[in-house]
Amino acid sequence: MFQNRLTEMFGIRYPIFKGGLQHLSRAELVAAVANAGGLGFITAGTFPTKEELRQEIRKCKDLTNKPIGVNITLFRHPRATVTVEDYIECVAEEGITAVETAGRSPEPYMKMFKDADIKVLHKTTAVRFAKTAERVGVDAITILGFEAAGHPGREDVTSLILTPLAADGLSVPVVAAGGFGDARGFVAALALGAEGVLMGTRFVATQECPAHPDLKAAVLKAQEIETVVIERSVGNPMRALRNPTADTVMEMEARGTDEDELYPFLRGDLGRKAYLEGELDKGIISVGEVVGLMRDVPTVKQVIDGIVEGAQGIVERLHTLGAPAARGNAS
Repeated sequence: MFQNRLTEMFGIRYPIFKGGLQHLSRAELVAAVANAGGLGFITAGTFPTKEELRQEIRKCKDLTNKPIGVNITLFRHPRATVTVEDYIECVAEEGITAVETAGRSPEPYMKMFKDADIKVLHKTTAVRFAKTAERVGVDAITILGFEAAGHPGREDVTSLILTPLAADGLSVPVVAAGGFGDARGFVAALALGAEGVLMGTRFVATQECPAHPDLKAAVLKAQEIETVVIERSVGNPMRALRNPTADTVMEMEARGTDEDELYPFLRGDLGRKAYLEGELDKGIISVGEVVGLMRDVPTVKQVIDGIVEGAQGIVERLHTLGAPAARGNAS
């Protein structure tokens, strides 16, 4: 069921992806997604050295015999101590066959990926960027709508518009991201022309995610209107849960500031404390508007099984309303 180019390309059962989640996308969570039939990505940027990433990959492989991936952000902050090339070398050496890339054009790194027979799922926020990535040889595109956590781009275009634009404008498979968290979103993405969905926030509130229980509770409590977009003034918009740190950043931006002045509030160690230690008033907590749809903390398997089973039910219901019987994607 729901077999298509993406499931064949990545060797997975369902075209459901878990994107990179800074501090949280570790072995246990990624393995749980793999064992449930999807594909998850360990976030390379969580690990300050190549060897620490290597150990996490090996730990994940001990927990699953299914395909796993690694998220590699191609934009490297000047304070970073490890290079993109270091991460790619590690991924290749460990036999990883799928990467999620984002942040800038993957063109400078495509030879390294191709030489290692690694499939590249490149995430971008506009169709024009997606076309560039397709031209330089990526295997699939994730198109990120404005609803998403993380960095949804500067143009505030929603998944409802970006997904069909990408599907119409590209020949490689499209994965829809931003605002997806249940069976209804999955079916909607397929109807819009995508061949799969990528979710981040939904997987934060799962039993296998290492997020602090207080963070999971906050995510469940949050409404869809309780996220804000910060860092617009420095050209790097980011959606985050509204908390005192996010409010401070917005106040500073309203007064006029620069990235160096904002950095003390955006530091990764503060985010780590929020995500892993439950210090929710400190650091930036990146979540998407999909928090408004989340009501429980299931296992990863329950999330993915619920999406697949629910999607089948939706397709059957639509058929009873007079829609043609599904072909190809569902069986």
